[in-house]
Amino acid sequence: MDSRQAKFPRYMVFCVVASCIGSFSNGWTIGSPNIPGETTTSCEHGAAHVNNRYLPDCLPMDSLQWGIAVSTFCLGGLVASFCTSFFMTRFGRVRTIMYTNIGWIIGSILMAFSVSPVMFAVGRFCSGASCGMNSVATPTYNGEIATIQGRGTMGTLNQLLIVIGILLSNLVGLAFNSVPLWRVSYGLVIVPALLQMSVMGLCVESPRYLVSQNDLQGAQASLQKLRGANYDVSYELNDIIEGQQQHQEPGRKEQEAMAAAAAPRHSIETDGGGDVNVLEKRIAVLSEEGNGSKGAYGFADLWTDPVVRRITLLVVTLHAVQQFSAVNGVMYYSTIIFQQTFDSRISTYMAISTSAVNLLVTLLSVYLIDRAGRKVLLVTAQAGGCVSAALLAVAGHLQLPALLVTSVFLFVTSFAIGLGPIPWLLTSELSPTHAASAMTSLATAVNWGANFLVALVFPGLMDRLHSTSFIIFGAILFVSTIFTLYCVPETKGKSIEQINAMFERAIRARDAPEEAFHDRVR
Repeated sequence: MDSRQAKFPRYMVFCVVASCIGSFSNGWTIGSPNIPGETTTSCEHGAAHVNNRYLPDCLPMDSLQWGIAVSTFCLGGLVASFCTSFFMTRFGRVRTIMYTNIGWIIGSILMAFSVSPVMFAVGRFCSGASCGMNSVATPTYNGEIATIQGRGTMGTLNQLLIVIGILLSNLVGLAFNSVPLWRVSYGLVIVPALLQMSVMGLCVESPRYLVSQNDLQGAQASLQKLRGANYDVSYELNDIIEGQQQHQEPGRKEQEAMAAAAAPRHSIETDGGGDVNVLEKRIAVLSEEGNGSKGAYGFADLWTDPVVRRITLLVVTLHAVQQFSAVNGVMYYSTIIFQQTFDSRISTYMAISTSAVNLLVTLLSVYLIDRAGRKVLLVTAQAGGCVSAALLAVAGHLQLPALLVTSVFLFVTSFAIGLGPIPWLLTSELSPTHAASAMTSLATAVNWGANFLVALVFPGLMDRLHSTSFIIFGAILFVSTIFTLYCVPETKGKSIEQINAMFERAIRARDAPEEAFHDRVR
């Protein structure tokens, strides 16, 4: 059976879930300061060593210092996301994901045993660096190993595990919201980090990455294991190689044709019973060291290739919109938003309920993503976010508790159904393999930069404009809805190579009238 018809082979699902353990750690790091934050910074005995002779009861900080300490997480993510491109190209996707956990291990130890705000902030920075690397490496790996039919579902597991991590960290934070147990909330992330370092050793490298390294035999073996012994992977492997050849040097195809004419007729048997006769003409050229492709793109290369440039602008815009929708502002400061209408105890439980709604709707998006399609869900999410932002502004201004709760839940629902998972999924689907590392790193850096900016600006906006500040974010979502309708393609049911070919045809169609004009002039 053709492997392009496969949907959820067991081993592939195992590899995707293993890579998403880091996404759980990401979510835990995001949510861990939410509930125990007040206990962390302002307990009864302050920095005194009452409950432990070695560690202070808490780390006294004012709201500005606490905001800086928490937001160093975003700076760590921003810095690390730029570096991940190098690691993925140099060491591969699997080893990069394993290295990602080092920051969580160091960060969890520093935060759990912190004796000063500076030590706590350094721990947040280290954990944020791991989150930044995870945001690049995990979606890339999942997108490259997933089947065409199941790529949407597999891609949304990344966001699902982030949301689960946020919710569980809130629940644990509620249980451990006391001295000295608040330290446990920050330290527990070491458990999934160590787990992932162990299980990722059981996962194969991405076949697309191996082809980019001219390891065709390794790519074939990897793809066969991912799809299962009953599938013939020869046609899918052929599609992957053809996609990588789209950025060959001038004259490469002529060299390939000459090599194919002289090559002996033999085949490479697959475990699934098929053969790879169709690959003969490529093996003669691609198996030579350095002849497979021009090599991975750097950041500067993203702007020289017209097809890659267009894709880069598209994914960067989607990631910027995701953060400028201010959903993380709602998640970070949901307790503050609810405190405009409710007391602190009810506000805490409402904030946890918000995380629960986020989880339930993300589960729904996992089901819908390969059925309704990416574009439909994304437009629905952006339009719904625009409406709910307007309702939030009205509810807060008029002090309407029921409408406030409804609009916050609707806002989170709109994010979870599309704006949360789809930008990450589309980044992995749209990125050509030779540009995936640099493009995903850049898009992720923009995401983390926008995240940091929103985290920095949002409290000030809430202080000055209160809930009417959501009018700004609603306007951004309105414009982004128009952008998605006209600029974002539907990728459901298409391979990465087919999607890249679709962009190339669009670029050629756009440039054809101009070329025809110059031909007439000449």
